[in-house]
Amino acid sequence: MAEDLIIDRNITKAEQYQSIIPQIEALLTGEDDFVANMANVAAALKEQFNWFWVGFYLVKNEELVLGPFQGPVACTRIRKGKGVCGTSWEKNEVLIVPDVDQFPGHIACASASRSEIVLPLVKSGEVIGVLDVDSEFLGQFDEVDKVNLEVIINTLLK
Repeated sequence: MAEDLIIDRNITKAEQYQSIIPQIEALLTGEDDFVANMANVAAALKEQFNWFWVGFYLVKNEELVLGPFQGPVACTRIRKGKGVCGTSWEKNEVLIVPDVDQFPGHIACASASRSEIVLPLVKSGEVIGVLDVDSEFLGQFDEVDKVNLEVIINTLLK
């Protein structure tokens, strides 16, 4: 298991992912506790990209419940179909929101959040949670994030 991350922010976003993904794989290797692994993934992503908020919500009793995260305090529970996270869960699709103020029904857990990407965690064909990443900048997330965060989620769900 890696104990320290090698962080370089003076390279392209794609190169940052190329650097952090093998480090995340090393963090998860040999550890089968899902909560511990989610915590390390959130920490590694926050450390590498310095996003405003990075974390997980897990499906429990027909709502998303806050899981491991890095950043300011967050909404604890989100109903299916509500906000970006609940909509991603309901539709089972990645949502990239360049401006959260333009997203119908956006839940403002933190007023500093300006853009967001949410990816469903799918195991055995069922959404078990979501990875939620927020930025204080507009238009922060794109296809590069989608593709690479999906790789990280697949590693987490192995």
